[in-house]
Order: sequence, then structure tokens, then C-alpha cells
Amino acid sequence: MERYWLLKSEPFKYGWDDLEAEGEGTWDGVRNHRAKNNLAAMEVGDQAFFYHSREGLEIVGICEVSEAGITDPTDETGKWAAVKVVPKTKLPRPVTLKEIKVEERLADCELVRQSRLSVAEIKPDEWSLILKMAGV
Repeated sequence: MERYWLLKSEPFKYGWDDLEAEGEGTWDGVRNHRAKNNLAAMEVGDQAFFYHSREGLEIVGICEVSEAGITDPTDETGKWAAVKVVPKTKLPRPVTLKEIKVEERLADCELVRQSRLSVAEIKPDEWSLILKMAGV
């Protein structure tokens, strides 16, 4: 069963344009246990929304997990997880956090319930709704 995710990054540190320029990026540096568990649950081929945090506060694109189950290369203890992702498509229209918060059908979304979580799971019905909101 394919699962869906949301990956947050501050665009001034690593944004959608950076991922597109690299062609493949490593999602590392996560130091939250729930986010770590989400990273560890990811499988190759899973899709993820790319979310710009701090600046923009919006979902801007879709990436795909290209390598899963790796140890975070920035972690000397070896206990934190990471994945590699490749850009798939930039959304025709970004979907803002404000839009997501006012959409009642997204009230239980991890992005809304655990707003500080840097790697969140997105349920299939939430994924479909957000894609519609983006004009896909």
C-alpha cells in the first residue's frame, strides 16, 4: 500500500528549487521521534508533499522517496533516520497552511494537529483533497 507524506523545509535553507537543482536530496537532520518514525516507515516510491516552512507556509511540490531506510548521515549516534527524495512535480498552485486549516475535512491532518512536526503522514483522502486544492 502506497503511503503519503509531507516534508517540511525552510526555503532559505533548502527549498523546492534546491531539490530540483540537485535532482535528488537527502532528508536528514530530523530530531523528533514522531518524525523519525515517519521517515523510518517510508518506502521507495512513496510520494510526499514538499512544504516550505517559516517562509511561505505552503505546499509547493511533490517529491518521491528514491531511497529508504538509511541512517541520517548527520547523526553520529546512528539512531536517526533519513531518506532520499527526487522532485516529481511543482504544484500548479501552492496550497497554503491557512487554506488547509480552514478546510474542515483536513482538521485531523498531522500538519494541522501537530504543526511543529517536520515529517508528517498524509492520509490518502487528505492527499487527494490537497491535490484538488492545488489545481491538480
